[in-house]
Amino acid sequence: MIDIERLQKTSGIIGRSDALQQVLEMIAQVSPVDISVLITGESGTGKEVVAKAIHKFSKRSQQELITVNCGAIPEGIIESELFGHKKGAYTGAGGDRKGYFEAANKGTIFLDEIGEMPYETQVKLLRVLENGEFMRVGDSKTLKTDVRVIAATNKDLAKLVENGKFRQDLFFRLKTVTVEVPTLRNRLEDLNLLVERFALEFTRSNDIPYRGFVPEAIRMMKHHDWPGNVRELKNFVESILVLEKGERITSEMVEAQLGRIRTSSTPNLPMVMNQSPEQAERELILRQLLLLRQDVEWVKSMLTGGNRMPASESEIPAYTSEIHPEGGKVEMDQNFDEYIRGASIGDMNLKDLEKEALERTLKYFNNSRRATARSLGMSERTLYRKIEEYGLEPKIKRRKKKDE
Repeated sequence: MIDIERLQKTSGIIGRSDALQQVLEMIAQVSPVDISVLITGESGTGKEVVAKAIHKFSKRSQQELITVNCGAIPEGIIESELFGHKKGAYTGAGGDRKGYFEAANKGTIFLDEIGEMPYETQVKLLRVLENGEFMRVGDSKTLKTDVRVIAATNKDLAKLVENGKFRQDLFFRLKTVTVEVPTLRNRLEDLNLLVERFALEFTRSNDIPYRGFVPEAIRMMKHHDWPGNVRELKNFVESILVLEKGERITSEMVEAQLGRIRTSSTPNLPMVMNQSPEQAERELILRQLLLLRQDVEWVKSMLTGGNRMPASESEIPAYTSEIHPEGGKVEMDQNFDEYIRGASIGDMNLKDLEKEALERTLKYFNNSRRATARSLGMSERTLYRKIEEYGLEPKIKRRKKKDE
């Protein structure tokens, strides 16, 4: 059995999370066995790093690993690239040419983005996987190759099979052994280790002073979705180190950079229909504040009323709600009504609740208006207007002056 610690050090795979440890254990199990492997996972999770690790600890490690991006090769020439061609096979074929499978003989070939491979080419790939045979384009002679195939995809191959875009027999042949690489949002405990590694490598190679990230900056980064996964995180770290050259990276710097990313990506946010933005914001704020006040009252009753504390998380009341686009209303379900009691809410109108929500959220985010607006799901422009409407501006300024 391959030593996991040694495998991780030599392959450069970073992290200690349970999800990543499962991947490392799978690599250790499949690497020595000469079998095809399918690596799945979202874009940017590190599928190529896993493929390189499998090859490095395989019996073919002394031979070449050839990487082929199936999505980057035009459909008209992919067969020539993979299997080679005979002189005169098509216009421009001035001589015989070896393909990747022939060049990778005795080694490993990594077929990235296998889901992009044309349907007709998949037939020839299946033949290589089953008996190692192929023919160059324009040739009638059958050639043999001894190659291990590792494939990777960020697509759902099963759905492609259902839609007739991927061969079922090839799918079953590839998925004999599957390694699923976790997303960054499912292994956030590894984020600080990844940040440190990327930052040290980048600053050393570019001769940039590095003073680290403050803990609050790392915590803020853990609240980002990272749709681009590890690749996006690496680009983010390098970008912020260039922009804040020589400075210790603070939460304000991270917040500003994440704000630029969100602005440039222009995501389609979920909206409550048939309402003005202000009405929708007020209803959402009310819902969140009602839940907050109810939680406070529930904890108070536990501490002062003699009731026992919950033995487990399952005993804590769960509050649920639904947004019905067709009605344009935010409605609480029947379970919610059981926990919202008048005594817990008090005599407050909608404006009082909204004002309290703004005050608490501003205080929580140290008066950062951008973070407050994002947390409450409103635009910064609306937040500024509400701060002025409720007279919160003087309080904010006094608090800042006192802190200074």
